[in-house]
Amino acid sequence: MSEHSANPSATAAAGRAHAVKAVIPAAGLATRFLPATKAVPKELLPVVDRPVLQYIVEEATQAGINDVLLITGRGKTSMVDHFDRRPDLEARLEKKPELLEAVRRPSELAEIYTCRQPEQLGLGHAVGYAELHVGDQPFAVLLGDEFVKPSEPLLPAMLELQARTGGIVLAFFEVDPADTTRYGIASVEPAEPEFNDIAEIVKVTGMVEKPKPEDAPSNLAVLGRYVLPGRIFDAIKRTKPGSGGEIQLTDAMELLRTEGVPVHAIVYRGTRYDTGMPLGYLQTVVQIAVEREDLGAEFRKWLAEFVNADASGGPNT
Repeated sequence: MSEHSANPSATAAAGRAHAVKAVIPAAGLATRFLPATKAVPKELLPVVDRPVLQYIVEEATQAGINDVLLITGRGKTSMVDHFDRRPDLEARLEKKPELLEAVRRPSELAEIYTCRQPEQLGLGHAVGYAELHVGDQPFAVLLGDEFVKPSEPLLPAMLELQARTGGIVLAFFEVDPADTTRYGIASVEPAEPEFNDIAEIVKVTGMVEKPKPEDAPSNLAVLGRYVLPGRIFDAIKRTKPGSGGEIQLTDAMELLRTEGVPVHAIVYRGTRYDTGMPLGYLQTVVQIAVEREDLGAEFRKWLAEFVNADASGGPNT
């Protein structure tokens, strides 16, 4: 558990268990990365030498979740292949133990299941396909284009909070007011004092999908992590198309909130990597590369030389 984890006895007293399954919606077309994503799923784009999706599955397993459902679409079977064994490749790497371990690791992370979303009709629509796998139990949703720094975990505290409230648990981060049109934005009030031992928590009083800056109730945006009760599936079925003509998960959660389901959120102050757009993806690659023990020192040196040369108008290659 994270350093913010609560006393386990509080969870036991509430009679609720932590969520043990995770759902990763990953059926999108990734048009921002075309033509690269015509044949390679965005979720498999490498961050140095590991695909984005592996970082996300590792985030789930770090929090104790070993059952992961991928919501996929056409042309994305390679995502499942990445978590499968490759005996032929492993045989060739017998004399290269570090590479062999790296190749085997994805298949050892978790039990990976898949479900295909035939049409991309919104995040709520995608999550709805997990009902048969999840049932009526709480579960985590991890979006397939962002993850957090492993040394600054978020999900363990979210799982603990959901087990204690039985409701919806979100994660927020602060954004520039001009960027509210890119995210689900929340209105909040102080959380109950009994939850102060977990993390920085707020109670959610309303949510709106991608509002204009002048209409945004705050600058707290929804980070791509959710821990939801099983009753979200019924709410999704009752949710009408919203922003973009799609079934929005934000709208389904807001429906449950208005029906009395408690909604809380952790305000995350750690490092968030956003690979959903080319700029964020490039920033993520650079951030992680400079922190690598095997690459960092040399890459930092080259990067500084490159930036300084570019600033002075000199050669940069």
